[in-house]
Amino acid sequence: MTHQFDVVIEKDSEGNFVASVPALPGCHTQARSLDELMTRVREAIELCLEEQGSAPEPLDFVGVQRVTVNA
Repeated sequence: MTHQFDVVIEKDSEGNFVASVPALPGCHTQARSLDELMTRVREAIELCLEEQGSAPEPLDFVGVQRVTVNA
């Protein structure tokens, strides 16, 4: 069975790409290149699904907003 997940990709201050999967809390990984990141995020998703025992309720992607706060 196949599943689709939205992945948020960011770049940290050291130049590493960081991926997180909003539908799977705690599911994230990082890599030096986008190609390696995509390989690693697929592995991370498979491990998260294996740990949960079932796929979560799918989320509909709406968009990304940048919010500025004074803290």
